This record gives sequence, C-alpha cells and structure tokens, in this order.
Amino acid sequence: MKLVVGLGNPGPEYAWSRHNAGWMMIDFYTGKNGLGAPHMKFSGAFWPASSFDGHRVLFLKPFTYMNLSGKSVAEAAKYYDVASNDVLIVFDDAALPFGRLRYRQNGSAGGHNGMASILGGLGTLDVPRLRVGVGPPPPSADMRDWVLGKFPKEQRDRWSDVEDLAWSSLARWLDGASGEGFTVGIGEK
Repeated sequence: MKLVVGLGNPGPEYAWSRHNAGWMMIDFYTGKNGLGAPHMKFSGAFWPASSFDGHRVLFLKPFTYMNLSGKSVAEAAKYYDVASNDVLIVFDDAALPFGRLRYRQNGSAGGHNGMASILGGLGTLDVPRLRVGVGPPPPSADMRDWVLGKFPKEQRDRWSDVEDLAWSSLARWLDGASGEGFTVGIGEK
C-alpha cells in the first residue's frame, strides 16, 4: 500500500496559489484516475485505496494548513500501516524554476515547514518527496507573500505540462524506477 499526500492550505483564497501546488497535483491524480469525491478523514480530503499502475494507492490532502500537515499524514500512515518510505509527499519549492520537478527518497525538509511537520510526525527523514518548482521570488519580495501568491496567467496556461510531468513522476516512483532521485522539467526528456 502507498500513500500520496499533496500539501496546501484550505480556503478559496489559496486557489491557484504557489503553496497549493501539492493539492493541485492530488486533484489532478485523483481526477485522471476517476476517483470521484473524497471522504473527510485524517483531518483532510482522503481517497481510499484504489488501483494505480498496478499498485494500491491512497491519496490525501491535509486540511490542517501547511505547517501542521504532519498530524494528518501520521494518522493516515499509522491507520493503514504504511511505511514512511511508501509515503510520497508532493509540495511546492521556490528554489526550483517553474515547471521543474525534483524527486528525492529522503533528506531534510529544506526549509519547507509543511515537510518539516511531516518528518516530525513520522519521526524519520526517510520520506520520499516530489518538489514542484514554483520559481523564486523577485529579490524585493517576501517569501511568505510569494508562495501564498497566485500563479500568473502564463504559468496557469502551462500548468497541464507540469501535471503531465507529475503524472509520469508518480508512475516512476510507484514502479520503483526512481532510484535515489531525479529532476525533470517542461520540455526535457
């Protein structure tokens, strides 16, 4: 059994915000897989186990706000007895250019408070993660304002390309072909 978690914040004010890139990917994964409406469970939107590329996969969007995501993820992982290395966390990364995705099997939170909460909740650094590049803020911008800000129209227009990369990245992780890690971007093979 695998658990895929997308990080974000609840509320209409966060729709299309950079910080909700993980939620947007879960919406894409579950929509493409025809999973329908989620259940309210584990302090979030939860899709029970379904078949995905030959694997049993659970999907979760914590409603705990970004910085408290670890509570929701730890509850789901414990309930379904999912090992930490079978939990994939999908979230935004302002250190990566827009349209670039980076997968790693383990490591620190890299300054991301949502990931830090999850590492604390699961009690290990051995948690796979797929970072979705949202681009760095301009030099004069505040990081909090940047990640809570909305994607501009030209990036929203290219979002389906990012979703395609995320889809293939998820399949690569599920098949165990991701090795230690990989980076891929729009227009790259």
